Amino acid sequence: MNNYPATLTIDYPENANRITVLFRLFLIIPILIILVLLSYHGAGSKQFPDESYWVGILVIPTLLMIVFRRKYPRWWFDWNVQLTKFSFRIMSYVLLLQHEYPSTDEDQGIHIKINYPNVKTELNRWMPLVKWLLVFPHLIVLFFLMIGVFTSTILAWVMILISGKYPKKMFNFVVGTLRWILRVQAYALLLITDKYPPFSLSE
Repeated sequence: MNNYPATLTIDYPENANRITVLFRLFLIIPILIILVLLSYHGAGSKQFPDESYWVGILVIPTLLMIVFRRKYPRWWFDWNVQLTKFSFRIMSYVLLLQHEYPSTDEDQGIHIKINYPNVKTELNRWMPLVKWLLVFPHLIVLFFLMIGVFTSTILAWVMILISGKYPKKMFNFVVGTLRWILRVQAYALLLITDKYPPFSLSE
């Protein structure tokens, strides 16, 4: 699956920091606030009294540009990619996959590659209108996988505090699930490909 236009690998940490693992949920709060401020707007406003809406990743503008202009402005793409990388660094830290505090701009041990599409030759201009529906099977599977991720993270938290290491098989499962999420996001939110995401945890 390494030819999919969105790839993710995460370096396995040989030694975990027990102290930061113990207080991880508290340490993540400052950088999580930054991500929320970048990603959401409108909560509690008169126009949107009951919900906030996603504006961090430029989904609707990108969709409209692809449908009506057959363009994907490079700066929009770069913004989407950088925000995606940032969010995955934070997720990796929360899930105990990495122990270096999430950077706002450096890749650290999380390696994400997302290909810039040639809209006119690689993308069907009408596909963005239906991709949200086509990924429903993935969302169902990912729901159950995330239960496994949650369970693995709790077990890993205990194991790291005892042994200082994240069990390798559990680590690979959690990374595989994040890889799956990235592919679905690349297809349905980032809109960088019409290639349907594989039902796979592997690279």
